[in-house]
Amino acid sequence: MTATTKTRLHRLFEEQGQSPWIDNLKRSYLVTGQLQRLVDQGIRGVTANPSIFQKAVEGSSDYDEQVAALAPTCTIEELYWALIIDDVRRALEVLRPVHDESGDGFVSIEVSPTIAHDTEATVAAARSLHQQIDRPNLFVKIPGTREGVPAIRQMISEGRSINVTLIFSLSRYDEVIEAYLSGLEALVTAGGDPSKVHSVASFFVSRVDTEVDRRLEKIGGPAVELSGHAAVAQAKLAYQLFLERFQGPRWEALQARGAGYQRPLWASTSTKNPAYPDLLYVDNLIGPDTVNTMPDATVEAFLDHGVVGRTIDAGVEEARAVLGRLAEAGVDLDDVTQVLEDEGVAAFIKSFDELMEALAAKVRTI
Repeated sequence: MTATTKTRLHRLFEEQGQSPWIDNLKRSYLVTGQLQRLVDQGIRGVTANPSIFQKAVEGSSDYDEQVAALAPTCTIEELYWALIIDDVRRALEVLRPVHDESGDGFVSIEVSPTIAHDTEATVAAARSLHQQIDRPNLFVKIPGTREGVPAIRQMISEGRSINVTLIFSLSRYDEVIEAYLSGLEALVTAGGDPSKVHSVASFFVSRVDTEVDRRLEKIGGPAVELSGHAAVAQAKLAYQLFLERFQGPRWEALQARGAGYQRPLWASTSTKNPAYPDLLYVDNLIGPDTVNTMPDATVEAFLDHGVVGRTIDAGVEEARAVLGRLAEAGVDLDDVTQVLEDEGVAAFIKSFDELMEALAAKVRTI
């Protein structure tokens, strides 16, 4: 690809105002130049999570040399943080030109999932990661749990950039926006500069369909026709909530001081059901001031046959109708999203624990 070749990913940003990110980070991306190649193709940010890092460490020998060097003086958990912080720092350097040019180009590192329900521990951990890494294009990820929301507000009030992860419901998303706005207001009151604070709200998509479809199949009958519609419908309504909250006198006062939007980020956008189109959660959620973070296969699919066009606010009334029909069919979306939040936190804790075991085994082997 030449420097002037425009891919669908480039067009996604330039024509529609959506930032495509890669939902993967591993050492091989950094040592082989693969991350830089993805950036050249139009990728504008990086996300990862404990599950992704677990696969990276267990599935390769890329970390062995560093593990051997650090193991004698580190606990297993200290070793984990040394490895992941090293990857994140390298990725931040690759993405720094994107950040300097456009204010995008972020790389995320997540606080330990074991503290997802501990506000004070989350505040301390997020603060520590920002202080250790100290780059303008760093996002620290905080889960959007009930206990995570006040930690998010506190971090924003301190002028720290945050990626809020594991958002599944519209009501929790509304709380996250409030945490961002009130955090910015507290920052301004303290004399801080809101223009240096950035945030995204990671709204998880495909898992909603997975859980809703499971319930619809159990209900049976005509309700099954709603399968595969809940996730996109809810995400479209999340975008409407974004538009509603980021307007009016309150927001304009912050914007006048340089504050930027907390962009909705569509996460979990690979299609879990092979019967569904592979770009169901990408092609249908394109719009300005948004991010879509995609795993490798979804990035490749979009480069190959993605449709670049604004779709995020098409069919909004139909989306409302879908959620209404789901309720009538007996699907309790509040329960669905709480189950998904609980499962998401539990899955990350499981991956974190398994990674600790894998690192311990690697230390013993080396």
